[in-house]
Amino acid sequence: PQDEDAVVRGLSVLCNVADQLYYPCEHVAWAADAGIVPTSLSKWWEASTRLWGLSLLLGILRSLRILCRLRKKLRQQKCTSSSQDRKKMKAQVKSEVLSIVSNMADLANAIHWLPPGFLWAGQFPPWLVGLLGTISSLIGIYQASRESNSGAA
Repeated sequence: PQDEDAVVRGLSVLCNVADQLYYPCEHVAWAADAGIVPTSLSKWWEASTRLWGLSLLLGILRSLRILCRLRKKLRQQKCTSSSQDRKKMKAQVKSEVLSIVSNMADLANAIHWLPPGFLWAGQFPPWLVGLLGTISSLIGIYQASRESNSGAA
């Protein structure tokens, strides 16, 4: 879109690259786990988890950039924009905030699954891992339902 700046586009591209590298690593790790491919599965799982974390971090940075731009637009257009435009921008702000919370919950879990010695890797109790995953999933379900409802209107 014309509204996106170079930073948002760059972060989007880097996020896509991390995602595209993540998928084959995860598949090789799974295949090694299943005994289909004779390779060191721990290295592949670690690589896929690092790429997952990188993708999440880039997604957080992208959402923060979009959020800052939206808030700036809202302040600039306080008097000049229609209530419909302001409502749309506020909905977009809400969506970006939810994306940040979801990505942060997933990032916390991604770091937990890395080998011990990196930040809090391996330190979360099972209930916290489950809670973070549940928060992320519920946000994803909520956002998907909002998108499907707005598409039907």
